[in-house]
Amino acid sequence: MSEYQDLVPEIEALGDKLRAAKESIAAQFIGQERVVDLTLAALISGGHALLIGLPGLGKTRLVETLGTVMGLGSNRIQFTPDLMPADILGSEVLETADDGKRSFRFIEGPVFCQLLMADEINRASPRTQSALLQAMQEREVTVAGEQRSLGVPFYVLATQNPIEQEGTYPLPEAQLDRFLVQIDVPYPDRDTEREIIMATTGVEDAVSTDVFSTDALLAAQTLLRKMPIGNDVVDMIIDLVRMCRPDDETAPDMVRENVSWGPGPRASQALMLTARAQALLDGRLVPSADDVLQMARPVLMHRMALSFAARARGADLGAIIDAAALAATRTQAAA
Repeated sequence: MSEYQDLVPEIEALGDKLRAAKESIAAQFIGQERVVDLTLAALISGGHALLIGLPGLGKTRLVETLGTVMGLGSNRIQFTPDLMPADILGSEVLETADDGKRSFRFIEGPVFCQLLMADEINRASPRTQSALLQAMQEREVTVAGEQRSLGVPFYVLATQNPIEQEGTYPLPEAQLDRFLVQIDVPYPDRDTEREIIMATTGVEDAVSTDVFSTDALLAAQTLLRKMPIGNDVVDMIIDLVRMCRPDDETAPDMVRENVSWGPGPRASQALMLTARAQALLDGRLVPSADDVLQMARPVLMHRMALSFAARARGADLGAIIDAAALAATRTQAAA
C-alpha cells in the first residue's frame, strides 16, 4: 500500500491535467462531453480510437484540436476509393546524383507522425485499409522489405461514416480489434447546437492551447498503468467480457441468441486501461465497477457481431452489451 501511497500526488496531478486538457478541447469542440472524455481516455491509455458519426458533427475538428492540446505532431489522410497503400506508407524513388550515380531514396508517407487522422477510413478499399494494420499494432511499417519505425507515441484517430451509407467498405474484424474504443458521435441537442452556431459564426474563433507535451503524455501512460485497481473490479472485467462470448457457459441467453462472435482478450485489456482513465477524468484515484460499466459499450461494440437472424430482427447490440453488464454486476454482487 505504501507503494501506491507514494503515487497519490502524481495521480492527482495527472487528473488535474486531464481535466485542463478537457476544458481546452471544449473551447473548440462544444458540447459532446462524453465524446471528449472517451477520446482522452483512449489517448491516455495509449490506444487508437474510431469515431463514428454522420458528416458535419465535428469529428475532424475534434481530432485537430486534440493534436494541439496533447502536443502531438499530426498528419491527416482523406481516405478515398482510389487511395493506394503507398499513399499512406510512402515509397522509394530512384534519384540520379550530379555525378550520374543512381540510388533509391525513401519518401515517408503521412503515417510517419505521432497523431494520424484517418478521415472517413471506410471510404477506402480493404487493401488500403489493411495498410494501417501493422502500423496500429506494431508502431512500424514494412516498405520494400525494410522495417521502419513510426513516431513515438503513435495514435490513429479514424473517423467513419455509418456503414449503411453508399460507397463505404466495412473495416475487417482484425483491424477493428486494434481500436481501443469506438466512439459514437451523435447529433447535438438544441441548446448545444445554439451554442455551436453562436461560437463559430462570429468574427473570432476560440483558440485551444497545449496542455501536454510528448514526454508528459508518455509519462502519463506509464503512471496510468501503475494505478491500483481492486480484484473485484478485475473480476468484473473478466466476467463482462466472457459473458459477451456466445459460446461461453456464463453468457446470458440474450447473448447466445443474438451474437455471432464476441470479444477477445484485447477487450479485457482495454477495459483495464480505460476504466482507470475514466476514474481520473471523474477526479478519483481508483477505478470502480461503475467505470467499467461506463466503458463497456465503447470497448465492446466494435468487437462483437450480431448473427444474421439477429440483424434481420433488428436486434440492438448496445442493449445486448447492457444485458451482459447487468449479468456481470449481479455475479459480482453475489460473490
